[in-house]
Amino acid sequence: MAEPVPRHGGILSNAAVSSSSKPPFHEFDCQPYVPVYILLIIAYSIVTIVGLFGNLCLVIIVKKQKEAQNVTNILIANLSLSDILICLMCIPFTVAYTLMDYWIFGEAMCKVSSFAQSVSVSVSIFSLVLIAVERYQLIVNPRGWKPGVSHAYWGILFIWLFSVVISIPFFIFHQITDEPFKNISLHNDLYKGKVACMEVWPSVTKRLVFTTCLLVFQYCVPLCFIFICYLRIFVCLRKRNGKGDRQKEKESRLSDSKRINMMLVSIVVTFAACWLPLTIFNVVFDWHHEALMSCHHDLMFTLCHLVAMISTCINPIFYGFLNRNFQKDLLAVIRHCKCTAPQEECENIALSAMHTDVSKGSLKLNSTPANI
Repeated sequence: MAEPVPRHGGILSNAAVSSSSKPPFHEFDCQPYVPVYILLIIAYSIVTIVGLFGNLCLVIIVKKQKEAQNVTNILIANLSLSDILICLMCIPFTVAYTLMDYWIFGEAMCKVSSFAQSVSVSVSIFSLVLIAVERYQLIVNPRGWKPGVSHAYWGILFIWLFSVVISIPFFIFHQITDEPFKNISLHNDLYKGKVACMEVWPSVTKRLVFTTCLLVFQYCVPLCFIFICYLRIFVCLRKRNGKGDRQKEKESRLSDSKRINMMLVSIVVTFAACWLPLTIFNVVFDWHHEALMSCHHDLMFTLCHLVAMISTCINPIFYGFLNRNFQKDLLAVIRHCKCTAPQEECENIALSAMHTDVSKGSLKLNSTPANI
């Protein structure tokens, strides 16, 4: 995206704008509205706790339960890992930077945090792409190439390496500087000796080229590709549903496949919706930052960023917490013991072999209608 992670922490530390091009600080003279800050901190805390706890539990359950280790589950677990990285490396630093309006974590963390944030978002979107490809092959082209567990791990390795490569500019061009705080007459004591974490590019043109390309290849193209895959899947399932010979077993598996696909589509749609406000904010900031230079800048950015961070809670909620068997396994993890539910209460439905062969690993779903 046009960097779906913050390049700025506040009015005085916008990376893309030189200090000379910004209005003087005294023209804003923004007074912090404490109740709003408190509400934002509470909201961020809830998102972080739910994101960390839910995704950690999901990863642990997929890793420990052999029957859950199929292609889709492994890719979803990888998506959870990227969400965990966001919770650890994005939320705390961004919240502190935005509310304080200056950087206190040193130059190393200035580079690492921005780099890690970009990597995690890239891994998330590309994981959703791989899941869409897998579902497409298994439903639209069941007699063709079938992705296996080894392919899933190779795909994960590739998207992590690719995400690291395209995020390197964030590591290179981020640095701390006191330039934004020079020549400030009002509140001079407050910002004396303070620094900002900023992107410093050789030229504005190069920065715009990079962020625009990132917007296209990290947000627009992947989501369009995913949309096409699931549209083809929807059409294919609708045709199969209209066929005359509806044996009970085929009808049941078709229903399970639809339910699973709806869950995966919900994850993608919610992910795209959560990141859309921050993406729009960053695009406007890149191309017309003067429109955002006001006292409402910090609040607008923080609200957009908060909505984006809610995406870290999508995975455990849609995939796990609405699955009754996952809830049982979650309680088992909390109690540090194995799930003791009778085997007959569960039904093994293969995520990675729907309408083809039954895979060795499958997602446990209730025999009664699941809430997904």
